[in-house]
Amino acid sequence: MIGFIGSVFSPWYAWSGRHTPANHCCINVATYGKGGRFTMTDRGTSALRTSPDQFTVGPSSMTWTGNDLIIDINEISSLPLVSRVRGRITVTPSAITSVELPLTPDGAHIWRPFAPVSRIKVDLEAKGWQFDGHGYFDSNFGTRPLETDFSYWTWGRYPTKAGATCFYDADRRDGTTLDAAIAFDTNGHASVTGAPPRTGFKRTLWALRRETRADHGTTPRQVKPMLDAPFYSRSVVETSINGEKTQGVHEALDLERYASPLLKPMLAVRVPRRAKWRF
Repeated sequence: MIGFIGSVFSPWYAWSGRHTPANHCCINVATYGKGGRFTMTDRGTSALRTSPDQFTVGPSSMTWTGNDLIIDINEISSLPLVSRVRGRITVTPSAITSVELPLTPDGAHIWRPFAPVSRIKVDLEAKGWQFDGHGYFDSNFGTRPLETDFSYWTWGRYPTKAGATCFYDADRRDGTTLDAAIAFDTNGHASVTGAPPRTGFKRTLWALRRETRADHGTTPRQVKPMLDAPFYSRSVVETSINGEKTQGVHEALDLERYASPLLKPMLAVRVPRRAKWRF
């Protein structure tokens, strides 16, 4: 689940020239497995309401209670399985970190991992979509399009015995690289950690290149597919980090592909535009 002001992957936002982020807001929800749905409705300024403790986009909202992030969802999934996705997700951090990581030297892109170690409770109005598990809560901020500064990046969050380790690796347009490896404990403390080498593994159905960190002599593998697009992949990946085998969520993003104007009409099929909303 992702909330956007300035919906990064919305073709409507790109076509608008990206001048007014608030006119392209969204609460994106994706469920996986049998009966999985995908919702990413691009909404206008009339649908957006914000306060220090609440973020509302049309019929859906996120509310911070001081202890929990309550996400109330009421969306319609996109093609090919059009149906209502409704219910509540509760994210309970073990602690809130104080970490911010600039992804470019000038700070045009910032990663803010609020709670890499959390618990999550999912209660959606659909058979089988009620469960508890471990969760993750972060945010990204930027003042330029991603494809302006990056050509490729991968991100991974892997639970460990001590808490969770996150890897943020990116190839920048200026020829430099981002190689971030941060370990978080359950108290919200963060520390830079030694990272195994970048290791490639099997490409996606769209032949998207993928890599993550893995100990020497081991090869990461996909355990569960989640989202598979021409320019983006999300999946559960198993790897080995400093001798500890772990399964976590992995993302790969090809900004060369995303920058292609030919891709935007394809995205519009999955990302409908609803400019007007009345509360």
